[in-house]
Amino acid sequence: MTGELHELSDDRTGRTAAAWPPEVRQATLPTAGRSPDVARKVARDALTSWQLTHLTDTAVLLISELVTNAVLHARADGSCVALSLEIRGSRLRIEVHDGDLRGPQPRTPSVHDESGFGFVLVNALADNWGVRKTAAGKVVWAELDTAPITSNSTPGLVESQDE
Repeated sequence: MTGELHELSDDRTGRTAAAWPPEVRQATLPTAGRSPDVARKVARDALTSWQLTHLTDTAVLLISELVTNAVLHARADGSCVALSLEIRGSRLRIEVHDGDLRGPQPRTPSVHDESGFGFVLVNALADNWGVRKTAAGKVVWAELDTAPITSNSTPGLVESQDE
């Protein structure tokens, strides 16, 4: 695979968007500096087609962090980096696959650090996130609630129903 190619499919069987409703969007990303740009475009296109544009800023930031970490920190053994976006009920699941078996090493950066804030952002923005080992390496995933936040609601606040 060259740095100029990326493949898209809309479900795990490889059918195209025209042949299947787009509940899953996948991209094999170039293993170069363009990966985050390609991943952001895939995410924007998917969220627009799924009418979830209210998630765009948060999802794109999460994807940028996860893909950048995969490109910078995963061992370069010739394996690719892949992005998967999937609607699971009321959640958007973001997965970044790479060929490195080592898990990420989140840390708390000091005030003088210029980098190392990626997982601080992921932890702050994602409703859930984690790491799963695969036969080919690992998947770092994050989830976002797809419900739009209304002006009458506060994230995380559960209102009681009095009769």
